[in-house]
Amino acid sequence: MNDAIDVHIASLDPANRSAAEISGESHADKPWREYTSLMYPDFDLCAPIDDRGRFDVVICEQVMEHVVDPWGAAANLRELAAPGGHVIVSTPFLIKVHEIALFALRDYWRFTPRGLRTLLDSAGLVVDTVETWGNRRCVIGNLRRWSAYRRWHPLHNDPDLAVQVWAFARNPGNHQAPLAP
Repeated sequence: MNDAIDVHIASLDPANRSAAEISGESHADKPWREYTSLMYPDFDLCAPIDDRGRFDVVICEQVMEHVVDPWGAAANLRELAAPGGHVIVSTPFLIKVHEIALFALRDYWRFTPRGLRTLLDSAGLVVDTVETWGNRRCVIGNLRRWSAYRRWHPLHNDPDLAVQVWAFARNPGNHQAPLAP
């Protein structure tokens, strides 16, 4: 997933684009023209958006499972993206519930590839790609304990055992109303 997202970002010519990252600062080192970190949960992705259409690229990694209203959050991703702007979303699927009381992060949702596509489509985004990564050993290992990658762990992909799901989408730039959930 990380490699696919890095390749996608590089294809967008980041030096000529502004970016907002809602999930932290994992992509702050890219050569963006302008970069903004909107730290979730301090930045409420479900609240009305003040920065409408401000960013050429909006990155939202590992956040959608924590929002109370994923339909409102998806609509806000579209609002944050400039007309013709790009949205990158990733979220876990076959992974344990993970709540962090210290940061008031609750764990509410999991999205299949079709579910993530439907969510972003319903927000009025044009979904270009939905991809997954995972395999049986990774799923089993995650159910036992949180484990870091070790080079002897298999990295082959089994599409039926998606651990991660991600999508690349665009704000088409028209003002059509998003579809109701």
